[in-house]
Amino acid sequence: MELEKSRGISITSTAMTWCYQGTQLNLLDTPGHQDFSEDTYRTLAAADNAVLLVDGAKGIEPQTRKLFSVAKLRGLPVFTFVNKMDRPALNGFIIIEQLETEFNLQSYPVTWPIGSGDRFCGVYHRPTNKVLLYTKGGRGKGATGIQYDLDDPALQDLIEADLYEQLQEEVELLQVLGEEPSREDIMAGRVTPIFFGSAFNNFGVDLFLNSFIQMSCRPIPTRAKGNPAALLPVVEEEQRVGISGSSSSSLGTGSSSSSGGSIEGLVRPDSPHFSGLVFKLQANMDPKHRDKVAFVRVVSGRFQKGMKAKVARTGRTLSLSRPQQMFAQSRATVQEGFAGDVIGLTNPGAFAIGDTIYAGPEINFPPIPSFSPELFAYMRCAPNQKKAFNKGIDGLLGEGAMQVLYSQDEYITDPILAAVGQLQFEVVQYRMKDEYGVDTTLEPLGFSMARWVIGSWPAVEAAGRMFNTQIVKDRYGRPVLLFRNEFAFKQVMAEEGDKLGDLSPYALPPGS
Repeated sequence: MELEKSRGISITSTAMTWCYQGTQLNLLDTPGHQDFSEDTYRTLAAADNAVLLVDGAKGIEPQTRKLFSVAKLRGLPVFTFVNKMDRPALNGFIIIEQLETEFNLQSYPVTWPIGSGDRFCGVYHRPTNKVLLYTKGGRGKGATGIQYDLDDPALQDLIEADLYEQLQEEVELLQVLGEEPSREDIMAGRVTPIFFGSAFNNFGVDLFLNSFIQMSCRPIPTRAKGNPAALLPVVEEEQRVGISGSSSSSLGTGSSSSSGGSIEGLVRPDSPHFSGLVFKLQANMDPKHRDKVAFVRVVSGRFQKGMKAKVARTGRTLSLSRPQQMFAQSRATVQEGFAGDVIGLTNPGAFAIGDTIYAGPEINFPPIPSFSPELFAYMRCAPNQKKAFNKGIDGLLGEGAMQVLYSQDEYITDPILAAVGQLQFEVVQYRMKDEYGVDTTLEPLGFSMARWVIGSWPAVEAAGRMFNTQIVKDRYGRPVLLFRNEFAFKQVMAEEGDKLGDLSPYALPPGS
């Protein structure tokens, strides 16, 4: 997207698949701006591990704080790669201190940089006690590296004197940071392995990938509700694989629920039954064909091209005949896939974010909620562009680029965009112009909170008129209350809370 190039930031999540030394890796690259933390949260629902990419010169940036809190909500192990060491960078110990201070996250440096900027020449690898010195490759070629023992006398001639002395001092300081952490500490997110390098020059990336493959979490059992034939009781399976019991307390022990013998339990990755989770929708990936792609993480079983699967939310059975995997701008047809793989499916309008698809006994994964929006604005266009405008809104709404609300007044048809951050508005306006040829204007509304009424319209009617509050409806026709601020929300709840009943800060698709 040209807007990403001009701003120098990621705006949409991307999914890529490639093989590295016999291991298939699925990279889900999420936006680096806090205004897109909702997109990050959805993408992390399909991840087994999180990689925190830190700018070596800037350290922990403000937007990283919110994104990291989103990652912690998913309970994933976190690996840290400090990038851009080929530019003047902060001392590694400062970044370690930032991680501990900002995130209460202990660090274990696996690699350590030798110099920075133009003097960045290699890294020290703690597990092997070796130094890897890099040489830049030619145009289009990767860097080459030569290993030396830390006590090899040749290093004094290969590394500048002050850098060599600094390396020896910092290696001694690294020993004070403690021994290598246990796998349990890494998997629980209490310790982050940290690596230093330059992705642009391909310095240190190989050591990161090799360590990541060895240390990272493989697909584990996933919580779901459904047919007992497809699930294992929570306690039994968690004890077998060593999953923390504290996170499963809300699910009970796999006892039968009231919905026709359905139970809450765990789906194992090696289950014979295929299941998948739709975590991202993307329109117009190929502008020439106006295609729509649903990105699906395979949760269990074996996916096969052309197989039939059912969408749990709607009960609709689909033929999955055009599966794809992406790498940069290229696509490849997928013949089969297994737990952890990410597959792109042509989306005929049948999928929504958070959908469960399955073949075999019925199951349903927990839905992915939408974040509570904080900014609201009417979006309008010229009358002669209304058809393209409505098509664009439907397309962007379907992929979760923003939330859309509507006025109760039938004569006001302009949609109300609801966003987590201001940049979402700018992206939607850019895409409406770039992909649909529609010029739009925004009229901001003076509200900062939205709450969905669980009791639906009868509860709203019982409450009657509410001051400093606007009543609108979402895409499914459900009532949403917009409040000007926290004070207005508390005032309404104090006066009409008994009649309104429960309010939710986020929305789920009907039937979830």
